[in-house]
Amino acid sequence: MNARRDFRGNKVALFDGIEEGGIRASASYTHEIDEHDNERAVDGLQDRVNLLKRLSGDIHEEVETHNHMLDRMGNDMDSSRGVLSGTMDKFKMVFETKSSKRMFTLVASFVVIFLVVYYLTR
Repeated sequence: MNARRDFRGNKVALFDGIEEGGIRASASYTHEIDEHDNERAVDGLQDRVNLLKRLSGDIHEEVETHNHMLDRMGNDMDSSRGVLSGTMDKFKMVFETKSSKRMFTLVASFVVIFLVVYYLTR
């Protein structure tokens, strides 16, 4: 029975520091683990920040490209508006002359052009 008590005594002596608040050397070990976890978290955040930075740069380039495309489209619309207004002025001049022969030629040419376009697109 003494041997058993000595075994328990040795066991208690061996694990005495653990049961009563932890190993005193583990405080620095825990600190190292915490620092290691923090470093991994910082590295993960740095990777995410870099990813977001690249993504925002790509978005910026895409927006710039679309802005240039829209500017060109706006310029093209302005030039086509000028051409259309010139054409409308010519139509007004034709309709104001009230020449029946010109009117018939104009209407006939519109009908022919319409029919040609209709048959080509069908």
